[in-house]
Amino acid sequence: MANETPHIVLNYPNFDEVVANSFILVDFWAEWCQPCKVLEPILSDIAYGFEGNLKIGKVNVDDNRALATKYGVMNIPTLILFKNGKRLEQITGLHPKDRILSLINKHI
Repeated sequence: MANETPHIVLNYPNFDEVVANSFILVDFWAEWCQPCKVLEPILSDIAYGFEGNLKIGKVNVDDNRALATKYGVMNIPTLILFKNGKRLEQITGLHPKDRILSLINKHI
């Protein structure tokens, strides 16, 4: 498990297809963003905890500005929870694991 990547890299070509058929938490982030780096192990933990029932997607906003604009991402990190293409929740900033889990658990 240590060598597996617990998230899916999302970009404009694959975003709609992946999100349309998934229960997925999408992390809009950037390499230079320190709170994003702090959030990474929290999201990995969440991904492993859901044992495949929830996917974690990552959108690098520097490489995918059009996606960030489309979803109104003004600040990072921004997390958006989707289920079968429908946006369910959105939070911005660094949040503790239990806050993120409470958003996810409302939709299981």
